[in-house]
Amino acid sequence: MSNSNTAENTPVLQVENLKVSFSSEENTVVAVNGISYQLNKGETLGIVGESGSGKSVSCMSLLKLVPTPPGKYDAGIVRFNGGEANLLEMSESEIRQYRGAEIAMIFQEPMTSLNPSHRCGKQVAEMLRLHTDWDKKQIDDYVLELFEKVQLPDPKRIYTSYPHQLSGGQLQRVMIAMAISCKPKILIADEPTTALDVTVQKTIIELLKDLNEINGNSTIFITHDLGVINQIADSVMVMYQGEVKEYGPTKEIFNNPKHPYTKGLLACRPPLNKRFRRLPIVGDFLSMPVSEHQAYVNALIEPVANFKQRLTDLEQKEVILEAKNIKKYYPSKTNFFGKPTAFVKAVDDVSFSLRKGEIIGLVGESGCGKSTLGRVLLCLDKATSGSVVFEGKDLFSMDKSSLRKLRKDFQIIFQDPYSSLNPRMTVGEAIMEPLKVHNLYKDKQERKEKVIDLLEKVGMKADHYNRYPHQFSGGQRQRICVARSLSLNPKFILCDESVSALDVSVQAQVLNLLQDLKDEFDLSYIFISHDLSVIKFIADHVLVMQKGKIVERGDVESVINNPQNPYTKMLIDSIPQ
Repeated sequence: MSNSNTAENTPVLQVENLKVSFSSEENTVVAVNGISYQLNKGETLGIVGESGSGKSVSCMSLLKLVPTPPGKYDAGIVRFNGGEANLLEMSESEIRQYRGAEIAMIFQEPMTSLNPSHRCGKQVAEMLRLHTDWDKKQIDDYVLELFEKVQLPDPKRIYTSYPHQLSGGQLQRVMIAMAISCKPKILIADEPTTALDVTVQKTIIELLKDLNEINGNSTIFITHDLGVINQIADSVMVMYQGEVKEYGPTKEIFNNPKHPYTKGLLACRPPLNKRFRRLPIVGDFLSMPVSEHQAYVNALIEPVANFKQRLTDLEQKEVILEAKNIKKYYPSKTNFFGKPTAFVKAVDDVSFSLRKGEIIGLVGESGCGKSTLGRVLLCLDKATSGSVVFEGKDLFSMDKSSLRKLRKDFQIIFQDPYSSLNPRMTVGEAIMEPLKVHNLYKDKQERKEKVIDLLEKVGMKADHYNRYPHQFSGGQRQRICVARSLSLNPKFILCDESVSALDVSVQAQVLNLLQDLKDEFDLSYIFISHDLSVIKFIADHVLVMQKGKIVERGDVESVINNPQNPYTKMLIDSIPQ
């Protein structure tokens, strides 16, 4: 982290009383409500808060990127680099001179920020064509230099690659290269590490810190994760419902948070150094007196002896799923006759067993094979070899109709609650659909009662039955997906990165919900994640996966407190504390 004392106290950005609202036919929502701050030369400011807190809107406003209508700049002054001009009052042609050249933005989702039909190098070169008078060779050489600067492997190959040919971490580096191409004075990073593995996240954070020092720019880093902010920011601004609740030096706010909301955000991320029975919830901090906060957190801590007793109890339970020598190979090269000559070993000889009521965590970086293994276990993908025995039945040798009848016993909760629900179906219809397919309950009224019961079980309301997915937040949609997975009374649920796209506060609520449902229905879970702090909270045992193989396994306390494999140690070291 760059030391804020060494950052020159020259403001490159001054924001005063910024107000932004969005209007519809029904009502007006104030997204940003009178916030003020300044950014000094060489400083990194972290803006933290949940989805909907106004942090992204406040930063998009700096470059007038908020669509108007429905958005409206109600008030505020934004001054850049000591100038007198207010950026908010500039015309479209005037503000365009600042976009990219003076203030650049790295967006959260690089896959949707890059044009899929253009090569990555050409997209970065486009920025330089717009803002410089260089010739083609100068631009191409500089793009390759930028790719080296952001530590992309094989810059020439990346230059000619399309976005779909690169990993998430590589795409994010291309976006960073594009953002720094014109040497802007301010870099706005909007959740640039949210969907990335902890190891890739760590390298992106290190990269942004290095670029800050090399280029002398200032950075605004937007995130919902205070662990990430602690690693990168000199000062922090905590936003809640469009307002600034706390603002000051990072160390001061972390060591002595004043506002209950900040305390809640700090407490709800699963820690590595202690074990929680349930995770603290931000709403609880806001609703109780400050004097009760510490006692509330202490009451949620689970003694390790209780965890050990649970492991002993699990030993007595029946094995409901057993995977033996699972292999899944994909052809990577073929000969003249189309016969495969080389393979990618996505899953390479994996064996384990899952007991009733047990949660197994499956961790590793993107590309390690964990999601492929999950699909093979549920027969959504055909294994190359091996067997999966579920309650005494070999799934791989069953015919389609027998397997279809058995499918109600194992369900899946996907990573992205936005694409998991049909936008044209009400949430009630989406949850009822599996009940109709498997012909459960005698009529529509009985099914509707079951659906409403499920909605209430996951913390939703009965009147949500007739609403559509777009009317809910990401956390609410994931609860709806959980309700749908429970509709068939399954015995085993596969959670594939099912909390990685959520705010830490919403993540805590969903993890608590999954724990409660496990206890109520005696469910078994396989929980796929790249985040070991989440696995530490939710899982009993953990399998660490690298390049298709299990490189370490054991109970979650032993593996995290005393990792034996260098890869596991690296994953743990990468977690923001």
